[in-house]
Amino acid sequence: MILTGPEITAAAHDGRIRITPFAADQVNPNSYNVCLGPTLITYTGTVLDAQRPNATRETSIGSDGYILQPGELYLGHTIEEVGSNTFVPLLFGRSSVGRLGLFVEITAPIGDIGFHGQWTLMLTPIRPLRVYAGMAVGQIMFFVSTGAIDRYRGKYQAATGPQPSTYWRDLARLRAVAS
Repeated sequence: MILTGPEITAAAHDGRIRITPFAADQVNPNSYNVCLGPTLITYTGTVLDAQRPNATRETSIGSDGYILQPGELYLGHTIEEVGSNTFVPLLFGRSSVGRLGLFVEITAPIGDIGFHGQWTLMLTPIRPLRVYAGMAVGQIMFFVSTGAIDRYRGKYQAATGPQPSTYWRDLARLRAVAS
């Protein structure tokens, strides 16, 4: 079951969902709009390596916006810190930004129960697109879970700003276990 807008509001007020800052005008019929934060990260290497940390460059989105370029992956973040110890959050791009040719969070929309923090957004434009800090870029829906809850305690907990991949740590841990 998916939470309706009024239930998202009620859950944000009684603590079952944490959205900071919370704005009533960002509540939709069955989702909550999240806004693009002021920081973007891009990878600087020509080839990314899943077994090693990859160098990044950080950019701030100025008041005139920032032009995203096709063929580049940008890691952005939500202004809002969003999470729940009760519901499963899913983040998708808003249709209005999709209609501008911006893919948002295509491969990893699901959040874990117990995660609380700013969400890293994977942004990929089809054509050059000027974006602005504070623009509503995504929407989070909340789903009821069944069964025992094992809360998230992972590496991205309490994230602030965009987080580059740390997949290489997982691979190193798996190699150590296999040895």
